[in-house]
Amino acid sequence: MTSTTQRPGVAGADRLTERGGWDRETWFRRALFGPVGQPRWARPGLLGLLALTAVLYLWDLTNSGWANEYYSAAAQAGSQSWKALLFGSFDAGNAITVDKPPAALWVLGLSGRLLGFGQWAVLAPQALMGVASTGLLVATVRRLSGPGAGLLAGAIAALTPVAVLIFRFNNPDALLVLVLVTAAYCTVRAIQATGDRLLSAPTLWLVFAGAAVGFGFLTKMMQAFLILPGLGLAYLIAANSSLWHRIRGLIAAAVAVVVSAGWYLVLVALWPADSRPYIGGSTANSLWQLAVDYNGLGRIFGGHGNPGSGSGGGGGDMPEGMHGFPGFSGSPGITRLFNSQMGGEISWLLPAALIGLVAGLWLTRRAPRTDRTRTAFMLWGGWLIVTGLTFSYMSGTVHPYYTVALAPAIGAVVALSVRELWSRAAHPVARLTLAAMAVVTGGWSFVLLDRSPEWLPWLRWTILVGSILVAVGLIVVSRQSRRFVVALATAGLLFGLGGTGAWAVATAGHSHSGGNPNSGPTSQMFGPPSGNASGGPGSGGGIPGGASGQQPGGESAQQPDSTSGQRPEGFPNGDGGPTSPGGNGPGGDSSNNTELVTLLEHTDGRWAAATVGSGSAATLALESGRSVMAIGGFTGSDDSPTLQQFQSYVAAGQVRYFLAGFSMGGENSTGTQISDWVKSHFATITVGGATVYDLSQPVSA
Repeated sequence: MTSTTQRPGVAGADRLTERGGWDRETWFRRALFGPVGQPRWARPGLLGLLALTAVLYLWDLTNSGWANEYYSAAAQAGSQSWKALLFGSFDAGNAITVDKPPAALWVLGLSGRLLGFGQWAVLAPQALMGVASTGLLVATVRRLSGPGAGLLAGAIAALTPVAVLIFRFNNPDALLVLVLVTAAYCTVRAIQATGDRLLSAPTLWLVFAGAAVGFGFLTKMMQAFLILPGLGLAYLIAANSSLWHRIRGLIAAAVAVVVSAGWYLVLVALWPADSRPYIGGSTANSLWQLAVDYNGLGRIFGGHGNPGSGSGGGGGDMPEGMHGFPGFSGSPGITRLFNSQMGGEISWLLPAALIGLVAGLWLTRRAPRTDRTRTAFMLWGGWLIVTGLTFSYMSGTVHPYYTVALAPAIGAVVALSVRELWSRAAHPVARLTLAAMAVVTGGWSFVLLDRSPEWLPWLRWTILVGSILVAVGLIVVSRQSRRFVVALATAGLLFGLGGTGAWAVATAGHSHSGGNPNSGPTSQMFGPPSGNASGGPGSGGGIPGGASGQQPGGESAQQPDSTSGQRPEGFPNGDGGPTSPGGNGPGGDSSNNTELVTLLEHTDGRWAAATVGSGSAATLALESGRSVMAIGGFTGSDDSPTLQQFQSYVAAGQVRYFLAGFSMGGENSTGTQISDWVKSHFATITVGGATVYDLSQPVSA
């Protein structure tokens, strides 16, 4: 006889066999429809959302090639050298790291080792991170606001154009979003848990949240800390425990952040500097300095290698005329997230989110301390406001794609507010607020689509008119039948997500490359200050003598426009010569330099070649599969290697060829010094139209 254990009131469900396992029918039912008590549509809805997200992020994934060659070259180095993987080195010879911490490169390098290095191995992990982020966001929002709000939040985030861009690209922001949503999930679990012991569930979940944020620091440094005020405030106010336990839990979380991020800082500081790569972007070969100066305060206030106020710092001083250059994201200010550079990336539902946040906080103003809805608004609203204001007023380098960090918060806030207002639809004010959100979304979508008037001109008018009709229907919804209400909700989703969804699908259908990718129906690399250029992916950088690659684009400095020829005063001209960032290199044409690639493929040694800056170095490394030294790092302005170090490498036969490159470091930079020394001491050969210095063939003075 088989004994069974049955949950009271659930006939035939959750049966346990004598061996303690779920029977096959029950397991399948739970897998398809979710646990008991959850609506039957919730689990199929989640599976459908994840499947559609996977299609959007994975379909024709390699249409962008190597995407950002700067990070692809570093991922290749990590797949070839364990030391390069550990430190995030740009090259397998371990001359210099990229100008970011290495966590994202750990994922890409390990993927290359597991799958065999190639474009799919670089980009597939990014897409899978996007799917995971969507699923985790649904789970996080659902815990406080129900499955419907969770699915809506996930759909909004997944269809945000900048999210589609980044989860099909190889910048570190994909991993950053995943770990930040993980931190939010762990915080919500801590808020819901009970217990006052030192190692009780709330404290442990907070420690997990802190560890996730610390790992975010190892992904993109201090940007990960922007969500801490929202998460901390939500827990401090709403957790199911005493005040002292809440404070103690936050202290434990802070310790977890420090440990999770600090172990790597300590490792780099204690590792002998002469046996690891130079820390790219820093001036003192220090990861801590990189975090605090160039990637920290310099991003906020300018200077430290960033444009804006001040000068100098990691990555070298900005050239004259670059300070104050509006660059990629326009001038700082409260409207920056809506301008022509950033608006199309993130702002489609931002006005509705702001309206909904104000409405949600007002509706829950008298709720109990532990009210779940107010807790959710505090958590996601804090994330949205702190991160949004920071991006709006940063004076240093800020790229439009940074705004992907706002996508989960916008999705969550819109979903929460729609749910709360819809549940109060019997009240005219709630219906009017929903109507205002619908009209504002439709109107703002019209404005954004009108910035590209030749692309689907009918779409903006359809969305505008449809949103107005939805708003009218919302105002009179209480007097209509259930069938009308369902149709109205469907129309609201269709017109509310129509603009952002269309822009997102268009983003997936085009290739993207370089250091400043943009979403939308045209591929764009480095646009002019107006943000309206549509230059193709092959307009800068590349292999000297041909191979029209792209400007590889880390973030060591704001770049001038390489698609329209506009350059700030004082920036080197774009004549295609050895000092030009946008040309094809010395002595070359626009055809692929297969001869140079073949030469390097048959060259052994620690570095097959060296060049100033990472532009040509990344392309050469990826095309040849060999290690190529980027003298001076991304912009060629870092003080590594020194002339004496490079001379010792040449004397030891560790680097074979040298190609002239572009440096933002000026006449006194190490790149310029090395270039001058090579030109005066070594013979040249011409390979496929490119001038190459053979460092094994010295010439007399």
